[in-house]
Amino acid sequence: MRVGHAERESVIDVLQTAYADGRLDTEELDQRVHLAMTGKTRGDLEPLTRDLSPRLPHDAEETSEDKVLGALAHAAGMLTSFVGPLVLMLVSGPRSARVRAHAVEALNFQLTLLIFTIVTLGVGGVVFAVAWIASLVAGLAALTGGSFRYPLTLRLIK
Repeated sequence: MRVGHAERESVIDVLQTAYADGRLDTEELDQRVHLAMTGKTRGDLEPLTRDLSPRLPHDAEETSEDKVLGALAHAAGMLTSFVGPLVLMLVSGPRSARVRAHAVEALNFQLTLLIFTIVTLGVGGVVFAVAWIASLVAGLAALTGGSFRYPLTLRLIK
């Protein structure tokens, strides 16, 4: 299946994170980014990140509490905008990398929504209905131990 610019950018985000973590050197990053930018299909992109760890870390001893807190990070965004995910990131993030990853994803999504609403002078408020659905899907993914990346989200917090 052919890929679009958003899918290529997602792969490049993973590659840049791996570079920042020291899992790729500069030459390898440049080569993989070039391949991502010129890739036409999902089959072209998949091998570029196959040997890198998943975007959301899987703790050796992931507890049910981690899953619930990860889901809560997404659900809190529905009620408190960016405040709930920020609090969970600061309070539970240092204890669990998985909870922190979910909280950061929810926080970035909520900040993107806030910026969009401000820039569009309130018209973006309609987008919040769609945001509730995305937050529910992300929360369910967290409860089942999976990961979720919100589409069209600015990655302001790493």
